[in-house]
Amino acid sequence: MTSTTLVFLGPVRTGSGPHGDSTALAVRDGRILALGDDARGLAPTADEVVDIGDGLLMAAFGDGHAHPLFGGLESFGPQVKQLDSVAAIVAEVRRWADEHPGAEWIVGASYDPALAPGGEFDARWLDAAVPDRPVVLRAHDYHTVWCNTEALRRAGVTRSTPEPRLGTVVRRPDGTPLGTLREWHACDLVLDQVPARAVDELVEAVRRAGHAYARAGVTWVQDAWVEPEMADAYLSAVRAGALTVRVDLAQRADPDRWPHQLGPFADTRARVAAEGGELLTARTVKFFSDGVVEGGTAAMLAPYVDAPHSCGMPVWEPGALAEAVCAFDAAGFQTHIHAIGDAGVRASLDAIEAALRANPPWDRRPVITHVQVVDPADLPRFAALGVIANFEPLWAQPDPVQTELSIPRIGAHRAELQYPMGELARDGVRLSFGSDWPVSSHLPLEGVQVAVTRRTFAGEPRGGWIPRQRLTVEEALTAATTGVAHQAGADERLSLAPDAPADLVLLSADPRAGDPMEIRHARVLGTWLGGRATHRARAGTSAEGRSADPTYAS
Repeated sequence: MTSTTLVFLGPVRTGSGPHGDSTALAVRDGRILALGDDARGLAPTADEVVDIGDGLLMAAFGDGHAHPLFGGLESFGPQVKQLDSVAAIVAEVRRWADEHPGAEWIVGASYDPALAPGGEFDARWLDAAVPDRPVVLRAHDYHTVWCNTEALRRAGVTRSTPEPRLGTVVRRPDGTPLGTLREWHACDLVLDQVPARAVDELVEAVRRAGHAYARAGVTWVQDAWVEPEMADAYLSAVRAGALTVRVDLAQRADPDRWPHQLGPFADTRARVAAEGGELLTARTVKFFSDGVVEGGTAAMLAPYVDAPHSCGMPVWEPGALAEAVCAFDAAGFQTHIHAIGDAGVRASLDAIEAALRANPPWDRRPVITHVQVVDPADLPRFAALGVIANFEPLWAQPDPVQTELSIPRIGAHRAELQYPMGELARDGVRLSFGSDWPVSSHLPLEGVQVAVTRRTFAGEPRGGWIPRQRLTVEEALTAATTGVAHQAGADERLSLAPDAPADLVLLSADPRAGDPMEIRHARVLGTWLGGRATHRARAGTSAEGRSADPTYAS
């Protein structure tokens, strides 16, 4: 194989500290060869030279918590994600159903739960579009399902259906099911009836997800919810050459059967290690500590304002969570716990502390993800226990989910405790960023902008929402790159240095310069995975006829 040399000329953020910028970077055989003057000296004989211009070259982004397979699958059904009314969603379901008369089930995602009062959607609204075939739509939190009457009928969900242990069947005053199902066991009443996807569809979903990530400048993703058939789909994608991003699979531990999952999870980890090549691993176990605030299922230390009888829905009893985390930690799996409410966060910290006490030391790097509401007494425990706080920074703004669902449910005092990025950063806690795609946008720069400003894209509020929790641009970029690399156990990708893998992203503008409210408008001009381009944007042309983007010369 012939070696090729690629040289970038211009501003380079190395990620090695506040004074770590460089003026050039050279790549050969998938790894960084040189920086600065040493790299510039290689330009005359390089196979390709990229003039960065006014842009910025930096380490590629990572996504520390996402669901790529779900994201890819969303493109197969009705496109309801960006629609802003119930009527528009119903019209799109009707359109898709008319165009796919042979589809037995109509399955889509992910609608906005704030479009109906209390997030409660009626089956009859979908019946108006499709009365004779089952329709199942996931809310964008993936903890809620909206379905039509035919889907309820096929699932046998009626007035007499008992309330599931983990979940809620939202009902009309007469006890009949409304059409909205919340959390695991309730959603599964219908989802278990949906025919399984063909393997070729799952592989295509992986391919589409990888291309979306390449265009976003992302080269590593934590798939944070993997069932057995999904691992098989990823391995099929590897064999087909359809996986174009690094992915670690987090297998989901089930509170009802986790002891029986220990062996199969280890078998899957070994099989992926043997067959997954350099892009696929399965080193992590995912736990859902609780649900979501907007659905009233996040586990809270005190009752909900709008439901004084309820503190939410813990998915695990705290002692059982600790026992399971200890067991999987002893088997060498990284812990990745979804925790939204303050009680969910506390139970997660307790479980990780129990594992540290019970098991011998190892490089465990435990992760608590989302970290929405944290009791102030628990903030110091993140640093003390070495917990990585994985935030989805795009959520840290007063959008309709906050103003219409979450804040009315938890009240003003607890609303001020949400997404404590700034406090944890000042405590020295390792932060990593994720998107939870397709729950929300997979574009890292959108999340970086919100982390820095704590404002909506429309600019509200002017001073930032809970401004003490804002990050600097450097802190946010570090969380989106170095922080995720640390979470991934990829210490060789913590900074751009000689011999490090050349996972790179080229931006059209430096996010550290200019108005923070413009960060998301920087374009991703190129993405390189191990020195191989996975995305190259077409160069634009300015009014004067000059290239508006960095130029590529070979």
